[in-house]
Amino acid sequence: MLIQQTREQLADLRLYGMAAMLDEQRTNAGLQELSFDERFGMCVQAEVNERDNRKFQRLLKAAKLKVQACPEDVDYSAHRGLDRAVFSNLLTCDWIRNSLSTIITGPTGVGKTWIGCALGFQAIRKGYSVSYHRFSRLLRDLETAYGDGSLGKLRVKLAKTNLIILDDWGLSPMSTRERTELLELIDDHMEYGSILITSQLPVEQWHAYIGDATIADAILDRLVIRAHHIKLRGESMRKQKSPTKEGKE
Repeated sequence: MLIQQTREQLADLRLYGMAAMLDEQRTNAGLQELSFDERFGMCVQAEVNERDNRKFQRLLKAAKLKVQACPEDVDYSAHRGLDRAVFSNLLTCDWIRNSLSTIITGPTGVGKTWIGCALGFQAIRKGYSVSYHRFSRLLRDLETAYGDGSLGKLRVKLAKTNLIILDDWGLSPMSTRERTELLELIDDHMEYGSILITSQLPVEQWHAYIGDATIADAILDRLVIRAHHIKLRGESMRKQKSPTKEGKE
């Protein structure tokens, strides 16, 4: 009766990991032979694991990554210029902790989005909040938010995100207002967060793409100078992919 009451109290306190471990200890004879300290430690660890998993699932859902890319599945055998040491260093997420940027450029199909999402997935593993955006759609969202009065709310939401992924940068021209809003977004974000950009457009062409020289200087000064840069090359991996490499990029 006491055990059942304890079980119900754990559930009321939302200590679901501890409750599940308590149930396991009651039914596993091997665990019952352990000391109280050992069994209690297992209950606490089970709760920590449960909360970590819930946080991971919440962050993953909120990130809305385009692809569920796991860093362990990255294909280094393809001749596309992906350096294992550089990528491994990025997987530590020190660049996010230090509010740096990462830029991934290269032709279509070489895995820019996949690698970007893999880095986003790793950031979530480390407990960072992530938000994936197709660049052109984010510009439209900023324009819409300006029109309906929700721009301030959207800016605050983006500013609080540890890592913003801007996918397919430079595919469509920007309006004057979109340039301004992009600069504001970057300015709000870069002091405390990081931005990851994927683009077919070489960085050398970004100034011309942005259009306005003053705004371009300001954006590139914030994004490029302190950024890690992965330059991919080669043919589309969609053409190269074999059945044995399905799901890897």
